[in-house]
Amino acid sequence: MSRVINFSAGPAALPLEVLEQARADMPDWQGSGMSVMEVSHRSKAFVAVAEEAEADLRELMNISDDYAVMFLQGGATLQFALLPMNLSAPGATIDCLLTGSWSKKAASEAGIVRSVNIAADGAASNYTDVPARDTWNCDPNAAYFHYAPNETIGGVEIHAPPEVGDVPLVADMSSTILSRPVDVSKFGAIYAGAQKNIGPAGLTLVIMRRDLLERAPADLPKIMRYKSHADGGSMLNTPPTFAWYLAGLVFKWIARQGGIDAMGVQNQRKADLLYGAIDASNFYANPVARAYRSWMNVPFTLARPELDSEFRAQAEASGLTNLKGHRSVGGMRASIYNAMPETGVRALVDFMAEFETNNA
Repeated sequence: MSRVINFSAGPAALPLEVLEQARADMPDWQGSGMSVMEVSHRSKAFVAVAEEAEADLRELMNISDDYAVMFLQGGATLQFALLPMNLSAPGATIDCLLTGSWSKKAASEAGIVRSVNIAADGAASNYTDVPARDTWNCDPNAAYFHYAPNETIGGVEIHAPPEVGDVPLVADMSSTILSRPVDVSKFGAIYAGAQKNIGPAGLTLVIMRRDLLERAPADLPKIMRYKSHADGGSMLNTPPTFAWYLAGLVFKWIARQGGIDAMGVQNQRKADLLYGAIDASNFYANPVARAYRSWMNVPFTLARPELDSEFRAQAEASGLTNLKGHRSVGGMRASIYNAMPETGVRALVDFMAEFETNNA
């Protein structure tokens, strides 16, 4: 079997151990004579999978019972709309911090439902930096404060939760969840699309403080209420069972690696290795302010942009795939989520050095 080194931003690489376990389970899961995809989500067997996955996640992230954990559908993008519908009343204001494409999209969707206050906007730096905290214009009466800790496209990351007083902090952690320790108690809600550090596309994780579940207005349809999903064990409708099962395997894989503390150490080491190679070169550059460089998504440009296509072609031939930068940014982007081993990053760094030598 030949596996490439996959730097895709999402859907992203999954741990090989997890894929091999899923392959072994595929035709005959737990002696049932069926795939887990063919088992009723209401069966005792699958309910046990769901409950175990939640318990494992709670242990990994140290999530207290003050928070509900939901395994939902619709991606992070659906939450852009559901959050204001559930957590804010008509006439309320939502604070939003804009640091790139995804936080801008979240604010735009929220603005269809409620009034949005842009607390700060990184547009002046072309979203390569985060405005200084003392320049933010926050509303102390906002229903909640929304931000994206990591911007997958631009590679800007806020490494510590911002202080916003008593206003509930809501974070789109799609590309950072499970990559390092996080104090869940600092947040009102955390949500994440699965397809980067959790599992395959199709599943969305929502962690929400239980008191916030009570905010949903009575006229909101049941299927759109977080409380309905929490009360129903994330089975108000048929859930994405295979994605949920795979997420459970990923949680166990993370635990075997030493847990989130160990993942954090490894991820920082991988990021330092790649940024070190970029900074030591006059051929490559990263546009992001050093204090806000992402551990997960590393964009970089070549001194001679006309070589971009050749760089990608040679990288592909060397087994290094999905390095093309987002169309709105250009250049290259290496996404180095949990499943990317350090050996993969080192292979990229070695290739970059050789390409520079041949083309500088």
